[in-house]
Amino acid sequence: MQRVKNAKVEVEGKTVGSIEKGFLVLVGVTHTDTKNQADYLVKKLCNLRIFEDENEKMNLALKDVSGQLLIISQFTLYADCSEGNRPSFINAAKPDIAKPLYDYFCTECEKQGLHVERGIFGADMKVSLLNDGPVTIIMEK
Repeated sequence: MQRVKNAKVEVEGKTVGSIEKGFLVLVGVTHTDTKNQADYLVKKLCNLRIFEDENEKMNLALKDVSGQLLIISQFTLYADCSEGNRPSFINAAKPDIAKPLYDYFCTECEKQGLHVERGIFGADMKVSLLNDGPVTIIMEK
């Protein structure tokens, strides 16, 4: 997850998702991931206080700053580069498992009252962003 001033995702030259201030979230799914883990991460993500308050302290959450989410599926987060020079993606869940969990994650973020934009699962996406800070945080459950 990256705190951004803005971010967008394009597929075949067309913008399919775009946000202003908020988080660009790259979601990787492995074989053993569950809805319970997704629920935990949604709650943590939506309440994470990493925006600056009036004292320039990271103390504000997405809702406090009218922040938005751009959520992108990214199986390459599960790349295993431990052997050879070509990554293995065996730890990434197949689309029939990963897509429903990705969709669930996005929907649960929307239920938190946040504006959510999405990439297109499985598409060749071009993502651009202006990282704010930079602030990049890895979250796992």
